[in-house]
Amino acid sequence: MTDNALSDNAPSNNTASESELSENAPSPENPSQAEIASVIAELEQYRDRLIEDFTNTAKKAKLPKSMVMAQLKNHPEIVKIDASLAQLRGAAPNQNTQPAANAATS
Repeated sequence: MTDNALSDNAPSNNTASESELSENAPSPENPSQAEIASVIAELEQYRDRLIEDFTNTAKKAKLPKSMVMAQLKNHPEIVKIDASLAQLRGAAPNQNTQPAANAATS
């Protein structure tokens, strides 16, 4: 009986606080600018790391620069990241290919 007595006396504020939180918190359909900026930064870091790892491996294998550039341009993960970045920035895909070229030349 003590369980029932405790549950009967417990306040039912959960519904009110949940609705208040949902009104103030960004939803997955409408993320905040800070969340978007954070995701963009993480994707850029991941993209840069992929390019650096790829170019370092290519240098060790002594692959020609033209082959490395072609492989980077068509790398499936880099293409996917570029498309995601473009979507997050509100731009057309494949406009962010310059960092790949810069990374491969260094």
